[in-house]
Amino acid sequence: AFTVSIPRDLWVDYGRACMSGLQGKINVVYQCGKDTEFKEAGYPEGGMGLLSKVVSDNFGLKIHYYGKLNYTAFKKAVDAVGGIEVKIDSDDPRGIYDPNIAPVDGGPLKLENGVQKINGETALALARSRNSAGGYGMSRGDFDRTNYQQQMVVALKDKALSAGTLVNPAKIGGLFDAAGDNVKTDFKTGELRRLYDLSKLIDSNNIKTIDLASEEINLLTTGAYGGQSIVQPVAGILVFSEIQNYFKRLTS
Repeated sequence: AFTVSIPRDLWVDYGRACMSGLQGKINVVYQCGKDTEFKEAGYPEGGMGLLSKVVSDNFGLKIHYYGKLNYTAFKKAVDAVGGIEVKIDSDDPRGIYDPNIAPVDGGPLKLENGVQKINGETALALARSRNSAGGYGMSRGDFDRTNYQQQMVVALKDKALSAGTLVNPAKIGGLFDAAGDNVKTDFKTGELRRLYDLSKLIDSNNIKTIDLASEEINLLTTGAYGGQSIVQPVAGILVFSEIQNYFKRLTS
């Protein structure tokens, strides 16, 4: 399996008139789909439907299902399993520091390089952290942040499927409580058992983290357009053919 993150500033074509026009950053797409009451065969209705279509059209990946999680779900899920381990691998020898995480959210965030065990509050702070003014350790900004997000998702999967969790009613109950009204998905109840069975077949060591802006892959880069700082394909704004070819090779 593989995980891949799509930068929030990626410039895309909306395929319709949205609040910011016909094109813009991908983080507008969900709200645009809600506002325009998106409805098209093969996709969910509303925001998730338009977002699925834009991702599918640009990346050449069919989106079969979605899960929409808010901050509360992620934070509570990490705490429900007793915390997770994450490897901080910053290009700064001091690790990561983000003074812009508010004290009410457990900030400022400060983590040393190496394997760290973190609770839900710290996990959420790391998931939200970027190379903000006065901080250090995330020189690639959103690209670094999404890499840590992917790492934490896999770590949470491992902890949730571990024997220590599956035989502990309190932890199982905590995971259900974390989901509650904080998770929306189009998986049907009868499909979740199959999803669980499949997830056990995939060793986390065989889950590849895809960084489209890495030196190795080099398919996304930062740029400027219309006076805005954006993320775009290296091949050019709205030129996604190389990215589509990459995913064809990856999934063939």
